[in-house]
Amino acid sequence: MTGGPRVGDRIPPFTVASVDAQRMKTMAAILRDPYAIHWDRQATAALGLGGRTVNQGPLNLGYIANMLMAWAGDNSIRRLTVAFHARVLDGDTVQAHGIVDSVTTTESGWTASCSVWLARGAERMVTGTAEVSVSRPGCDTGCSDGAASAPPSIEGARP
Repeated sequence: MTGGPRVGDRIPPFTVASVDAQRMKTMAAILRDPYAIHWDRQATAALGLGGRTVNQGPLNLGYIANMLMAWAGDNSIRRLTVAFHARVLDGDTVQAHGIVDSVTTTESGWTASCSVWLARGAERMVTGTAEVSVSRPGCDTGCSDGAASAPPSIEGARP
């Protein structure tokens, strides 16, 4: 990103082409999650879910976090708050999206407040907000030269 984030900027999406049932099973083991819908197809069939396992919330949240980190860096997320609206099932194709709602200037760059969501097609499965620190080039550890006090340029139209 050059020139810093701008209100209305769309964050490049993060796509999961096929949510992996094996990763759900591994996550269930790591979390010591006994809820069978995350690893047992028979349990989900009995619940009317067609024998497809249900992705854990932390994995869905991780897709959004991956999108934000790919955009602004590994240590960029300052706050991420979400609500879960629908189940993500194994085999689903989902995509994390975001848009910049506001920007404030900081010593080393900008803080972008963003709307974020995880979608399966047009359906939003997870929605929320994020506060993301975006560093000016060369200011990853802070700038003291005063150059960050100027607001980002708003010249030209953005697609």
